[in-house]
Amino acid sequence: MSKHGKVLVAMSGGIDSSVTAMMLHEEGYEVIGITMKTWDYESSGSSDRETGCCSLDSINDARNMAVTFGFPHLILDIRAEFGESIINNFVEEYLAGRTPNPCVLCNTHIKWDALLKRANMLDCEFIATGHYARLREENNRTIIYKGLDHTKDQTYVLWGLSQENLKRTMFPLGGYRKTEIKKMAKEAGFIDLANKSESYDICFVPDNDYRSFLKHRQPELEAKVDGGDIIFQGKKIGTHRGYPFYTIGQRKGLEVALGEPVFVKEIIPETNTVVMGSKEDLMAVNLQVRDFNLIKYEKVPEDFNALTKIRYKDFGTMATINQFGNKLDVIFHKPVLSIAPGQSCVFYEGDDLVGGGFIDRTKKLPFEVEQMLKGAEE
Repeated sequence: MSKHGKVLVAMSGGIDSSVTAMMLHEEGYEVIGITMKTWDYESSGSSDRETGCCSLDSINDARNMAVTFGFPHLILDIRAEFGESIINNFVEEYLAGRTPNPCVLCNTHIKWDALLKRANMLDCEFIATGHYARLREENNRTIIYKGLDHTKDQTYVLWGLSQENLKRTMFPLGGYRKTEIKKMAKEAGFIDLANKSESYDICFVPDNDYRSFLKHRQPELEAKVDGGDIIFQGKKIGTHRGYPFYTIGQRKGLEVALGEPVFVKEIIPETNTVVMGSKEDLMAVNLQVRDFNLIKYEKVPEDFNALTKIRYKDFGTMATINQFGNKLDVIFHKPVLSIAPGQSCVFYEGDDLVGGGFIDRTKKLPFEVEQMLKGAEE
């Protein structure tokens, strides 16, 4: 029996999850590794060679690590659940004119639920992942805060986790830098693992071509939405290839020439219309958030100010957040660019993850508030 307890470790076959398992094993935990098969290339329509977290090579890499250190390794096939919850949502969001955030949904509704279910079956007290994040207990809540290596911080995709799930979660890599993790892998003899390239694509769209993925999933889609109007300043300036194949803020591949830079400003599924605008047209100071989850507080404090990120690589902008029932109103202290409905809006207080939700829509501010913000900007 382990002196620390029994932990189920999610192992993708990459360096982060592999070193996570290795560290916990060496610390004296009874480790069980588990690799989740969430998709396959046949269903994605990709012509590339199978790579990434669900490939046979990655599964073998995870198993080899387990064999080397002598702990069990399991493979869990959750393709059915993943397809129903994540891929179907991905397609539906684009059809609704929004930009989906599948990694957040996967963490919240698939991976953690699947891990905890198997952890219970295997009598594991904890689950562990290779995310660069940290946890602490404060005011009877489990709080997520940024990992030591801010360049690898992954708290943005963890805002949907419940307090119940967090109390049984471990993030062993949070106190380390990526360079240290690579060094650990090399010193343990896993040179190939340390040199393994990382993928930042959506796992089921490995070539990052979501348009081809949508066409493969729904072959009739292109014929149904092709040929809608492209609008600029109230006038038709061209026809598009189908509104689901455009995203807010997109500039390239628009097939319109106006002598000035234009961007996708709005997508209107009801009329099969794509609206263009200038960079200034894409600036906004207010949005509404739906389906939010709070990590640090039970309820958002009144007139709460937080650093707010509207996309993963966003540096963040200070905003005032107020809770109204099941929605959050967010007013930025200065305009932000290309707010995309469907993406995650995530709030921070220092390094602490306050919570997050999905961007529902931007809202037109009262004239007086717009003028006040404009004056503050000047």
